[in-house]
Amino acid sequence: MTRTLIAGFGNVLRGDDGFGVEVLRRLGARGVACDSVELLDVGTGGIRLAQELMSPYDRLIIIDASTRGGEPGTVYTLAIEGVRPTKEIDMHTTVPSRALEVAQALGPLPPEIFLVGCEPASVDELTTELSPRVAAAVDRAADAVETLL
Repeated sequence: MTRTLIAGFGNVLRGDDGFGVEVLRRLGARGVACDSVELLDVGTGGIRLAQELMSPYDRLIIIDASTRGGEPGTVYTLAIEGVRPTKEIDMHTTVPSRALEVAQALGPLPPEIFLVGCEPASVDELTTELSPRVAAAVDRAADAVETLL
């Protein structure tokens, strides 16, 4: 049985930054969680991911707002090929790359790591609402995660 951890990152009070958490909620509503698939709301505390990865998983899927230069609402699925070593452990790390560095310092990472990201429109506005284009991408991102499973 392949054990998979799906981790949603983001601050639900900063508009599109809450994308990862919203996709995680959608996956929960779809009934994706089971004996071999666990959902983890990381929020803005990346150390939670590092702690959870101390248990062995075969696959990690991270969901997050990801600025890559595309149009807002664009969904990206990327395989993470390597994580650089960290020189310090920041207990308040909030971005997936730093959380993975900390997790790697604590123990081995899963052999398969993916990022399902969405280009945000705005992450600086104080609101609990996703922008319309990013909200429309939630189901596409959930579909992408289910395809990886």
